[in-house]
Amino acid sequence: MNAMTNVHPVKAPTLQQALHDTVWVRWLLTAVAVGFIALFLCLPLAIVIFEAFAKGWETYSAALLQPDAQAAIGLTLLTALATVPLNTLFGLCAAWAVTRFEFFGKSLLMTLIDLPFSVSPVISGLIFVLMFGAQGWFGPWLSEHDIKIIFAVPGIMLATLFITFPFVARELIPLMQEMGSEEEEAALSLGASGWKTFWQITLPNIKWALLYGVLLCNARAMGEFGAVSVVSGHIRGMTNTLPLHVEVSYNEYDFVGAFAGASILAGLAIITLILKSVLEWQQGKH
Repeated sequence: MNAMTNVHPVKAPTLQQALHDTVWVRWLLTAVAVGFIALFLCLPLAIVIFEAFAKGWETYSAALLQPDAQAAIGLTLLTALATVPLNTLFGLCAAWAVTRFEFFGKSLLMTLIDLPFSVSPVISGLIFVLMFGAQGWFGPWLSEHDIKIIFAVPGIMLATLFITFPFVARELIPLMQEMGSEEEEAALSLGASGWKTFWQITLPNIKWALLYGVLLCNARAMGEFGAVSVVSGHIRGMTNTLPLHVEVSYNEYDFVGAFAGASILAGLAIITLILKSVLEWQQGKH
């Protein structure tokens, strides 16, 4: 009895102590996150911008006006203009099929959509080399008909298309699954056609997610390096996209040209982040 009476009950923490601990942990985690972002994201971007303009605006603009730089920028824009609309169309079709229909192979389709996320971009480029290269499966036939895919613009577009096609679909599928099909079924039951239902019911409900997916797809298309590097051949003025131009310029000690090109990509990243925040805000409002 004496031993039991000498045991003191453990005091539960007071509300003030709990709040103090929570505030301390919150500020610590915030400081770690902010420090990590500043050190590994903001500082490298700031260095790129600083180095690009280190020798003045005239040197910076002259580096971007070089024929090789102009060709790289033009090819980058052309690749994005060709691949983003195709991936947008694919993303809409894939999301519609997955969320509105039950069919054999649906799980396989979902897996294939995610495949570019799990395969290294370099491996993706090698796949196209094995298929369309001179010694590839279709290489002899392509040579006979004087069709160039590898080490040419079509190969760059195919590689970029493969790398970027999940982005739109992956933004739309969760939203359309959560949204359900009740509104669409009601419109169809009232006599609306499939196209009218899509334009007046489905598209307004998914427009912000669709724009978000297009934005991410475009940013990745312009910044893709690994797969494009394998299939491009690094031909100056012909098959060098802007990321490849930056690498070539840096390897040749043309630091102004390298950082000038990198500043364009960094600016694209900053614009993408701003637009991403705006679209997330708009999507949260609806």
